[in-house]
Amino acid sequence: MKIIQKINLFQSKKDEPKLKRTNSSIHPFWVLVQKEASDHVSSWRVIILVILLALTCFGSLYTALSGIREVAAEITTDDAFLFLKLFTIRDPNGTLPAFYEFVSFIGPLLGIALGFDAVNSEYNKGTLSRVVSQPIPRDYIINAKFVSSILIISALLFSLGFLVIGLGIIMIGIPPTPEEFLRIFSFIILSICYIAFWVNLSILFSIRFKQAATSALSSIAIWLFFTVFYSMIVKLIGDSIYNGEAIEQVTANQELIANLSRFSPSYLFSEATMVLLSPSIRTLGPLSMEQLVGALPSALPLSQSLLIITPQLIALIAATLICFGISYASFMRKEIRS
Repeated sequence: MKIIQKINLFQSKKDEPKLKRTNSSIHPFWVLVQKEASDHVSSWRVIILVILLALTCFGSLYTALSGIREVAAEITTDDAFLFLKLFTIRDPNGTLPAFYEFVSFIGPLLGIALGFDAVNSEYNKGTLSRVVSQPIPRDYIINAKFVSSILIISALLFSLGFLVIGLGIIMIGIPPTPEEFLRIFSFIILSICYIAFWVNLSILFSIRFKQAATSALSSIAIWLFFTVFYSMIVKLIGDSIYNGEAIEQVTANQELIANLSRFSPSYLFSEATMVLLSPSIRTLGPLSMEQLVGALPSALPLSQSLLIITPQLIALIAATLICFGISYASFMRKEIRS
């Protein structure tokens, strides 16, 4: 195996004097990262998902460019953030959603595809025991699988984001302002954190289950639960507790539904995305009349928008780290035999 040959080469050079070492030696961890990244890039499931994500990107961009003139005609203020409309405009007929909705829907599938057979496939083939037998720390393996997936996701999302920016400049003729560019950059970072959660969740199932089909179905089942069914369950709970028509009952119902919905990663991502790509949003909860009196209808600066979405971002990172921690502990304690 090439990976074992490179690791042995590094270990042999490690015992030589420092003056005789060459810059061609690669650390075993990055050898593992290169191996995992090359396996992902050459796999058909990732290629198909990348093509699907690119097609949906072009579809959402076509929808945005078709309706950008109508949006531009209605804008009368200087802080309109016209370029951000490319990421948020939906099809008036309802056939194509916005760009961020495509990322929210297909991004988890990409993360699941990168991790559902990360460990169990190598375990069933017998290659995992060969790698573990090499003189490298065992945690390099699980860390390399996560890092390689994040590198591929980051490269893909940044490529698509900059592609939308470039095509938008060509079609609209107006470059994004520094504020808009930073908001788009923050949106891409947020998307990476969101997909990283699903990568870690699928890796966790690949360690827990021996069959790749079982881990894939488990990951997709959780994704479908949070995407489709969880909002229905939360609405039923809110309506059963607060079923009155008074203003206090309606407000309490909305707050309860929002708080329970924030246990869903997709809901956290949608909330943070709306704040980043729509600077006019000043809060994520219901507003009372006392809060509306005297408020000026102006856009928030990026620093204030980031302050609003800090809880959502921390929750996504915490969920990702929890899944990674459980995966790390399970893999380090897993018995691997040839």
